[in-house]
Amino acid sequence: MFNPMTLLDKIISSLYGLSHKAKTIIIAIFLVIALASGIAAYKVNNYFNTDPDACVLCHVHDYAQDSWAQSEHAVVICKDCHHSTKKEQVTQLYRFVFLGHKTVEPRHGKVIVPKKFCMECHWETNKKYPQAPLVKSSRFHIRHADAAGLECTDCHGFVVHKFPADEKLCFKCHVGKEVHGTGMEKLACLNCHTDRTPDLKPGPKKCLFCHGDASIREELISDGTLDVRHFQPSEETIRKSQKINLPADAPMKFYCYECHKPHNKARPDWNDCVKCHSSVMESDVHKLHISSAGMSCKDCHKPHVWILKEDQAKRDCVKCHEYKDPKKFRKM
Repeated sequence: MFNPMTLLDKIISSLYGLSHKAKTIIIAIFLVIALASGIAAYKVNNYFNTDPDACVLCHVHDYAQDSWAQSEHAVVICKDCHHSTKKEQVTQLYRFVFLGHKTVEPRHGKVIVPKKFCMECHWETNKKYPQAPLVKSSRFHIRHADAAGLECTDCHGFVVHKFPADEKLCFKCHVGKEVHGTGMEKLACLNCHTDRTPDLKPGPKKCLFCHGDASIREELISDGTLDVRHFQPSEETIRKSQKINLPADAPMKFYCYECHKPHNKARPDWNDCVKCHSSVMESDVHKLHISSAGMSCKDCHKPHVWILKEDQAKRDCVKCHEYKDPKKFRKM
């Protein structure tokens, strides 16, 4: 078996004239140097692998360092996300020291932090970073990271160390899906799209975040889903939004976007109601009001309430003719 001490003894013995005592002293010095070198190597390696300040020895990136320190990942060391092999590290160090910083590949030649490293903390709880939010139950992440195969950095970290998703990045894939509705042009995608629904499209309560009262907002915020944690319309937007009455007994319970098309035309064309309600023209009452009188559906059926009740009939119908019980209309 190889014995470094035997080899060392042979080397020292080959030095003519050295006494046993001298050899012992040389061996002791050698061991001290070896031990000190080992401790120094360990500390240097540990420094470069665990101390974020080590990165700035090569990287002139004050902005990246500052933005990291102010981000949610301030407790996460660089090496936990940015991985490179020892060979890559030595190569980059050599290029930087002897060839100049211009020869160093941008971001060590890698554009993104691979998804597998993100998931080490954000899929299952990591004992090292137990506070990291988990995404395995998020429909947004299942749809984009799993089904579509996107990397985390396709949505997160577009601006260095800014980790909340930037809504502008949605348009890289969802071309032409900017919001065109009045007053909605500058809203983030996640102001409407939500983790709460299987298809990520906004349910009625999500629309009522702006168009309803404070109780709806409090209810949705208490759920803590991604859309309300990171993206909420401004107070001014909420204040300016038209508030609507959505009665519990309203007959139509489908999503608001069935009539409102925020990516095309937010306000519906009320003459398009017959596309779904094609049978209404079989009624003499509807023929009289729509065809003969040229009225629009919403002249009688008020948006979101829909049912023509007695109090409305006594107020609106008498503008054109004497009062008639709307219950009788429904039987015609």
